[in-house]
Amino acid sequence: MDVIDALNSRQSVRAFKSNPVSKEKLLKIMTAANRAPSWADTQPWEIFVAGGETLSRLRHAFLVRFDEGGAPHPDLERPQGWPPELQRRMDENTAHRFSIMGLGRNNEPARRGNSRRGYEVFGAPVVVFLCLDRRLTPWSIFDVGMVAQSIMLAAKGLGVDSIPAVNLVNYPDLIREELSIPEDLMILLGIALGYADEENIVNKPRSLRRPVEEAVRFIGL
Repeated sequence: MDVIDALNSRQSVRAFKSNPVSKEKLLKIMTAANRAPSWADTQPWEIFVAGGETLSRLRHAFLVRFDEGGAPHPDLERPQGWPPELQRRMDENTAHRFSIMGLGRNNEPARRGNSRRGYEVFGAPVVVFLCLDRRLTPWSIFDVGMVAQSIMLAAKGLGVDSIPAVNLVNYPDLIREELSIPEDLMILLGIALGYADEENIVNKPRSLRRPVEEAVRFIGL
């Protein structure tokens, strides 16, 4: 699979099969992704890969906290609002997904169930947690974004599906305790890895995209 095919075929998978991803394959993914660019080759990312009983315990802890009504408190503050155009895109994609799944846009139990799926880590056998030294600036967060995309594209090239999700890092204290992540590292993003359950209806929708002509300005070409 070439890079263009990987970009076009990668999608955020919200239901995974229980099939494990071999450590050998995970090492190939991480080795390739570690080639991601960064500011002056600082390579600021620190990566923790959880699976097996470790991830099972973490999944259970997530669900207990969520079901008890625990408020999210990610290390990187969540946006408090979005510009109207971006909010419109989010709303359109949510309505699109729910329509394909046969759910009402304002169906609160369905929305909660959709959120809960994230705390179940989507049934994935592996979650990658991307971390960054708290002393660094948003420029280094940009670097972590590039390694995140590199992980997902490398995974797709090896037949492994993925989803990056804030729900995976909403309870950093639980992650820190289970994975022994020190306080001086921010837990920025989680990426679930595994093999898509193609029969599950939550994986049927593909996100809507605005036309490239709207997003890209060519000047002098």
